[in-house]
Amino acid sequence: MKISKHNDWNPAALWPLFFLLLLQLMLAGGCSTISTPPADTAPAPQSLNTLRLGYTIQAGAFSDVKNAADLSRALEKQGMNAYYFRHSPGLYKVRFGNFATPDEASRQAENFVRAGIISDYYLVRPESYPLSKKFALGEEYLRDQLIDTASEFIGIPYRWGAASRNTGFDCSGLAMAVYQLNGFALPRTSKSQFHTGRPVNKDELKKGDLVFFATRGGKRVSHVGIYAGENTFIHAPSKGKYIETSSLASRYFSSRFLGARTYLDES
Repeated sequence: MKISKHNDWNPAALWPLFFLLLLQLMLAGGCSTISTPPADTAPAPQSLNTLRLGYTIQAGAFSDVKNAADLSRALEKQGMNAYYFRHSPGLYKVRFGNFATPDEASRQAENFVRAGIISDYYLVRPESYPLSKKFALGEEYLRDQLIDTASEFIGIPYRWGAASRNTGFDCSGLAMAVYQLNGFALPRTSKSQFHTGRPVNKDELKKGDLVFFATRGGKRVSHVGIYAGENTFIHAPSKGKYIETSSLASRYFSSRFLGARTYLDES
């Protein structure tokens, strides 16, 4: 008796169907609105030593904050993590980059001078940051410095020119600037900041910790502020508005609170 080959079981013939099913499952999994990966795949919190900022470049001295913002935007287009800050009443400066050696920083600065992006510059050394004084002066000193720095931004019409309205970059840019001015190589986006620090319970918050919110619903990080003590935090509320202090106890923020992170751990 001859058996028709059409009745033969051929495993290889099932591979296209298996591949199609696998592709559908992968696409379905990519639509989740939860930005936090499973605990076993989430990035481990970084230690204080890995977050130490190297040499940075300071440029410009502007009386008009818009000019400082324009320079920051031009540097961002060159791939730099750039931010502006109030250096003294009525004067704004810009800092950018994170370099392992002063020679690397100088070479990059000179390239920007030749390109006409900056006219002069100053190298900021790692030992000049408050973070380098933490061992001698203690953690409370460093936390006070973070809040003092954040307070200097209050009232500034802060705007990160290269930011998308969908990334919450105004607020995360402020957090990055405050931490970098104190010697921390804090990442640029709120999602990266959320995954970099060590989780802290809401009732254990200390000054300088970052607080995160889902302001667009779900559990996706879309806003971040700097905890200032007494249930308040400093943040950039939305693009083009002024930096301000808000309460964690307000109905709006308490209902959207996702968690908090600290970056001052030694391990």
